[in-house]
Amino acid sequence: MASSSDFDGILLGMGNPLLDVSAVVDQDFLTKYDIKLNNAILAEDKHLPMYDEMSQKFNVEYIAGGATQNSIKVAQWMLQIPGATSYMGSIGKDKYGEAMKKDATAAGVNVHYYEDESTATGTCGVCVLGGERSLIANLSAANCYKVEHLKKHENWALVEKAKFYYIAGFFLTVSPESIQLVREHAAANNKVFTMNLSAPFICEFFKDVQEKCLPYMDYVFGNETEARTFSRVHGWETDDVEQIAIKISQLPKATGTYKRTTVITQGADPVVVAEDGKVKKYPVIHLPKEKLVDTNGAGDAFVGGFLSHLVHGKAIEECVRAGCYASNVVIQRSGCTYPEKPDFN
Repeated sequence: MASSSDFDGILLGMGNPLLDVSAVVDQDFLTKYDIKLNNAILAEDKHLPMYDEMSQKFNVEYIAGGATQNSIKVAQWMLQIPGATSYMGSIGKDKYGEAMKKDATAAGVNVHYYEDESTATGTCGVCVLGGERSLIANLSAANCYKVEHLKKHENWALVEKAKFYYIAGFFLTVSPESIQLVREHAAANNKVFTMNLSAPFICEFFKDVQEKCLPYMDYVFGNETEARTFSRVHGWETDDVEQIAIKISQLPKATGTYKRTTVITQGADPVVVAEDGKVKKYPVIHLPKEKLVDTNGAGDAFVGGFLSHLVHGKAIEECVRAGCYASNVVIQRSGCTYPEKPDFN
């Protein structure tokens, strides 16, 4: 029987810690700021006034977020083993940063933030309409993560201790050098390296840095929109998610230790898993429309649940089932939040 010390720091995440500024908005607001639902973008100048306008016009909630941090927190919640997970990213020295640190630490995650003296903690506008979400990230301090922080003895120790790594594609825009160090360590030490396609804009405009990481990815996560964008950008001329998942799983690998597995979620439709040139589909837990609060954090929670079972060496269908459970919990709440204890057998 594995003891809890075997799980000490077993899963490490790196990403952009952001404070979610979340509100149910109206169509006029979406139109005014040119916001599409079920999308994630980086804020442009035209979006900067929206954060204040949201708090004046709508009922705003402030929730600790950031894609990778959400997934790591959910994995930690599912594992219920203190200190099983670690996380690195960059925050500002301000009240939002302090709140985030408090939240992640209370969740049981061992956070090692780089604290930027001169930039505010990053925020993410979460606009919700009819249960669908759109994310507009103003990275601020999250964009200031430096590879020098990762190389510090006490931080690199987290990399050495971990056996599984998860980095959302969003971090490709911030510190590709950091990702390179981690993925090369994973490959050299037969550890499991996982990433997420994360957003259409990552697949389109950060294609080159994403492609450098692909050979190292043992698991690739994403949703159907991201998978279709990836296919188009790579000239595959197919919109069939199952075919795309297979093609991604068959792209070249840096090492032969693990075969690549592609895991694509499709909202209420079945999860598509491709490995060994074959596809399996797993239904998600049905949720009546009136129980849906918002989809913010649904994909992050799926990954967190999945990873919580992957680190236990569980079969893929068990990992997917855990992912679907976590996702189902989160979509019935505002943001990527969950009750005190999971109720998953």
